[in-house]
Amino acid sequence: MNYRHSFHAGNFADLVKHALVLWLLKERQARSGALGPVAVLDTHAGAGLYDLSGDGVRSREAEAGVARLMTAEARPPLIETLAVEVAALNPQGGVRFYPGSPVLTARALRAEDSYRGFELNPPVEALLREALAPWPNATGQAGDGYEGAVRAARGLKAPLVLIDPPFERPDDYVRSAETAAAVLRADPTACVAIWTPLKDLETFDGFIRRLEQAGLSRVLVAEARLRPLNNPMKMNGCAMTVVNAPSGAEAAAAEICGWTVQALGDAGGRAEVWRAG
Repeated sequence: MNYRHSFHAGNFADLVKHALVLWLLKERQARSGALGPVAVLDTHAGAGLYDLSGDGVRSREAEAGVARLMTAEARPPLIETLAVEVAALNPQGGVRFYPGSPVLTARALRAEDSYRGFELNPPVEALLREALAPWPNATGQAGDGYEGAVRAARGLKAPLVLIDPPFERPDDYVRSAETAAAVLRADPTACVAIWTPLKDLETFDGFIRRLEQAGLSRVLVAEARLRPLNNPMKMNGCAMTVVNAPSGAEAAAAEICGWTVQALGDAGGRAEVWRAG
């Protein structure tokens, strides 16, 4: 599946991913007294900020995602947190601009925290650096994020690592699992959050098996299925798999996935949060 993010920015999967990343960041900040400043590593950072009046209009995925988020009533707290961030970037109203994980994270950093995002595509990496320019403790870096995150984790304490590949390459599932395992070997106190599309159960189950075979523990899987997984050519849902999931992550993920499926899913959709292994 070719996942060109400028087409998919602001879709339902972004809402799940970004709402949970914000919660994980705030949770890690709350433990900084024991663990020190927060360092966030992002393997596939993208452009950082997306103008939905471009590719987003053609795909119409943001229309079915963040646009509906911003007009929804009675949003639960963790969904409201994301809505507040989107509103801050659109002071004139509407949802022209949508923040990717780099800008969302940078806005939430404290002075002592840091963010490093990796991007392989040179034009996109230039956009990333531009988007992060207002925050001196947030940087974009050219390079392979799988390798870069592992190297960076060796010099950090309890980093929060986001693995979010575009799934344009057939080995993205394998490399995501291998990178998570390598990061945890470098620092067993790291927290690794891996976003994956949900197309069919066979592919996703294979990914979870790779994590289990790597000996990873405290693996939390949060699924948001907008429709039954009966068409492997469509992104029927998404999952966030969190390794070394902190206390409270299960309830947070259930709130986020539950709202997304109820508000944006089809009649056959469902949310499920479970522990692997």
